[in-house]
Amino acid sequence: MLAKRSGLIWLTLSALVLVLDWGTKTWVVSAMSLRESIDVLPFFNITYVHNYGAAFSFLSDAGGWQRWFLSAIAVTISVLLIWWLKRLPATNKLLGSAYALVLAGALGNLYDRLHYGYVIDFIHVYYQDWHYPAFNIADCAICIGAALLLFDAFKSSSKEEQAHE
Repeated sequence: MLAKRSGLIWLTLSALVLVLDWGTKTWVVSAMSLRESIDVLPFFNITYVHNYGAAFSFLSDAGGWQRWFLSAIAVTISVLLIWWLKRLPATNKLLGSAYALVLAGALGNLYDRLHYGYVIDFIHVYYQDWHYPAFNIADCAICIGAALLLFDAFKSSSKEEQAHE
């Protein structure tokens, strides 16, 4: 039965990640003040910040146009991912989960950009004086999904090399 379905079944994973992303951001906004930080572990804080740019605050000082540019990219990527999921067999767990995670991350941050004008970040990892830029659940989903896509690409390429030998 699952073999006859399209990869759109993986939208369930996207929905779960979106709910988790939205829930954590809602909690942070309601429980914390901007730039407030809660110590969790010696290398991890919950720190509420606004990101007006992309990853690592890239383009955050661009004057506002980046909100719409980054939103357009997120919409385009989301449409492509849904189209790819529709064409993907539901049994392809690796690509299905990869597409679903990237989609959830793109939509989670898109919601923030359209609703607030910035992305809500709060996961703050550091070591002594070194601080990684704050991020959120949507960013985690995008990174995990991208890693799965790379893994699939390397796995597929090694299978092709073995077939040619």
